Amino acid sequence: METRLIVAALVLLAALTAARVLERRRSAPPTRDAYPVPAQLDRADFPRPETPWLVALFSARNCDTCGPMALKVAALEADDVATCDIEVSEQGELHRRYRIEGVPMVVVADAEGVVCAGFVGTVSSEELVAALAAAKDGRGIR
Repeated sequence: METRLIVAALVLLAALTAARVLERRRSAPPTRDAYPVPAQLDRADFPRPETPWLVALFSARNCDTCGPMALKVAALEADDVATCDIEVSEQGELHRRYRIEGVPMVVVADAEGVVCAGFVGTVSSEELVAALAAAKDGRGIR
């Protein structure tokens, strides 16, 4: 009887040890974006809400990379694409409303305000053009 108790205790100890080892091997949870991009915009908050597409830059005056990004975004202005620069000291209420925490942030949204693509940080003109083209083709890169 004593032998069975010792064997049962050893089996239990081995199972607990194996469980602890496996628990430590579990992968870390997926990382979250440090500065999440909004998934939906109210197009009435932005210029030319009647246009099919919006490319909006959320920026700040003290941001060194925001100025060049503003030029890249403005270059996308077209009959079917409204562009804008939402600078925090001038339009802080929009930054708060959409919980913008990192700049520069560029979002590409459709006529209903669904964000099809979003970028935090500096991106190239080619990446912006590709994101807008993908959104127009229904292949948003969000």
